[in-house]
Amino acid sequence: MTSQFQSAVSDITAWLAGRPVTRELGEELNAQFPPSSPQFQALASACRLGVEEGWLANRGDEPLKWGRIIKPTPDTHGFSVDVVRMTEVAGPHHAHPQGEIDMILPVDPGARFDGQGEGWLVYGPGSEHAPTVRGGSAIVLYLLPEGQIEFRAA
Repeated sequence: MTSQFQSAVSDITAWLAGRPVTRELGEELNAQFPPSSPQFQALASACRLGVEEGWLANRGDEPLKWGRIIKPTPDTHGFSVDVVRMTEVAGPHHAHPQGEIDMILPVDPGARFDGQGEGWLVYGPGSEHAPTVRGGSAIVLYLLPEGQIEFRAA
């Protein structure tokens, strides 16, 4: 993991600290850190480089590769950081006890994660889904409060 990646994550999690994880938070993130913003671009570049170099999303096999790169710590304001690379696939069904914050980075121009293109998507506490990428390949960075996730049958 690079210091560039850690710094870029910390810029985002510092802003998130103490905010309720709600669908509305996704709108706030898209306004505060849109894909054109320096913070989004820095984290996107670090994610793409990490996947390319093999230290991010380095578990599993195509079409679904994943990996938790940071456990929840004070440096990330209690969020864990996972990065996945998905290509035309639905991932394992899971629930978010405290919510999930997703940063979507299409690799292919038409790629959409759960129906959304580049930007932020937030699932509130108690929500669940089978994360799905259609239209190509995408990298998705997940921020999970206290690292909480529950895998379960649909």
